[in-house]
Amino acid sequence: MVNRWFAYGNRTGWLVLAVLILLILLPLAAVVIQVLLPGVFFGNWQLGDLSLLLDVFRRPLWYTSLKNTIVLGLGTTLLGTLIGAALATVRAQWKFPGARLLDVTVWLLVITPSFILAQGWVMFAAAGGLAKQWFGWDWLHSFIFTPVGLIVVMALSKFPFAYLAVYTALEWKVDRLGEAARMNGGSPWTVWRTVHAPLLLPAYCSGAMLVFMDTVGDFGLPASIAAVFRFPTLPYSIYSALYTSPIRFDMAGVLSFYLVLLIALAMSVQFYVLRRSRFDFLNARATRSEPRPPIRGKWLFAAINVLTMAIAAGIPFGSNLLTSVTRSGSGGGAALTLDNYKQLFETSGLLSEGLVHSLEIAAGAAVIGLIVGFFVSYVLTYSRFALRQAVDVISLISLAVPGVVLGIGYIFIWNQAWLEKIGMLLYGKPGILVLASVAGAIPVITRMLSGAMAKVPERLLAAAQMQGAGFGSRLRTVFVPLLRGALVSAALAAFGASVFDLATTSILFPPNFMTLPVVINQAFEDLKFGYAAAATLTGGGAVIAAIMIIEWLFKPKKARRTEP
Repeated sequence: MVNRWFAYGNRTGWLVLAVLILLILLPLAAVVIQVLLPGVFFGNWQLGDLSLLLDVFRRPLWYTSLKNTIVLGLGTTLLGTLIGAALATVRAQWKFPGARLLDVTVWLLVITPSFILAQGWVMFAAAGGLAKQWFGWDWLHSFIFTPVGLIVVMALSKFPFAYLAVYTALEWKVDRLGEAARMNGGSPWTVWRTVHAPLLLPAYCSGAMLVFMDTVGDFGLPASIAAVFRFPTLPYSIYSALYTSPIRFDMAGVLSFYLVLLIALAMSVQFYVLRRSRFDFLNARATRSEPRPPIRGKWLFAAINVLTMAIAAGIPFGSNLLTSVTRSGSGGGAALTLDNYKQLFETSGLLSEGLVHSLEIAAGAAVIGLIVGFFVSYVLTYSRFALRQAVDVISLISLAVPGVVLGIGYIFIWNQAWLEKIGMLLYGKPGILVLASVAGAIPVITRMLSGAMAKVPERLLAAAQMQGAGFGSRLRTVFVPLLRGALVSAALAAFGASVFDLATTSILFPPNFMTLPVVINQAFEDLKFGYAAAATLTGGGAVIAAIMIIEWLFKPKKARRTEP
């Protein structure tokens, strides 16, 4: 039995499982252990006071943070899912001008860090912001910086998750189901409500769960909003607990526990909904959905689409651009200037230093994450490893767990005195940022490579093995040539996500080791909106240029056809 579990085919599986436990599961478990045994990571084995868990309902800041997180999560989930599902339904069913631009906008919102989007909204709606300077809208400030206004802003940033979930589910359709309902006298609304909506319930639940998890775990928006409006949430209060004197590990542990609990409850609701009914309605008569021109209302759809893109993407991105080249005048107006960009190179190289550090961390995370993600995908696709399901689950956990919680766990794990004796004390060193970025990038890399590996027949590997090729030779001669494009794309996705990771870098960055998102966020907290906007655009432009150069250098080129 033992020999079978540790056979050659399972060695990779055990190695991958051990790495995932070290990078993801152990830090998450440390957060829970800290609540039960508060001093265990610092040499104190005394059992913790579990009544501390109930203090969240007695201490004003803890209770307010929990209440705000729940209100913001539920409100954003409801509004964001409604917006995303409605746009996805219209996009999948009807053809109208500018429809493809909606897809581009959705992906732009998905890949843009939330703190950049939030900063754009703050620049637009602040008391002396662009809305007041350019349009004279005094009322916008009093609306946006309220719980309802924050829900609207968050929903406009998170609806793409619901959009993608529902739009993907609408790729195939079975017309006879709706036709049968119409033949029995059902109106279009009745057909959608009684036939299509119930069948799309898994997609709605998946989209809603993604919106909820990303909202309650979002650190970027509260960090940006805090510059002008106090609205504490669990992620921001966890961050504050680590940067107060004395450090409040008890507060961070308890609030992290409730944050993980909220996400676990959301996932449980989805599993319950999916298991109580069957939704496998596709059959041989299913056809791919093709948008068709509406009989009337084409330009109404186009107008709604343009308005949605202008509000959801135009305001945050346009505000960053305008603020970076705008200076408030004495009379309340605004004048164009490049002073903000000049200041970027007059502050002792703070931006360039942060950018270089972020690029170094992202490069290390991309390389290490690509190696780990490759072997995870290999185990999931080709291995007969007995614990393959556990590998799959653990590889997705960091996608659901907020970065602040993962950062707390990394402090507990890598801040042990005995690690210094073996040279592995990573807390306070740049290496811990690389490991945290790897943990956050693994889900993205794994999903991208697993899809590409599924297209490589196992018989190709078997044929190479029969010719005497070892494992390394098979990787070099079979996988790398066939998966080169996917490998480059996965590495670049991890690279781009790691550069702008504000949550973990804000918690784990060593003293005097600034990173790009920390530089931008600190400038924003100091109310240097123009400087922050210029730093965002300059740093983002440099990152995009680096990604394009790497893609051009390493992605496979199309072979030129030669004439015989």
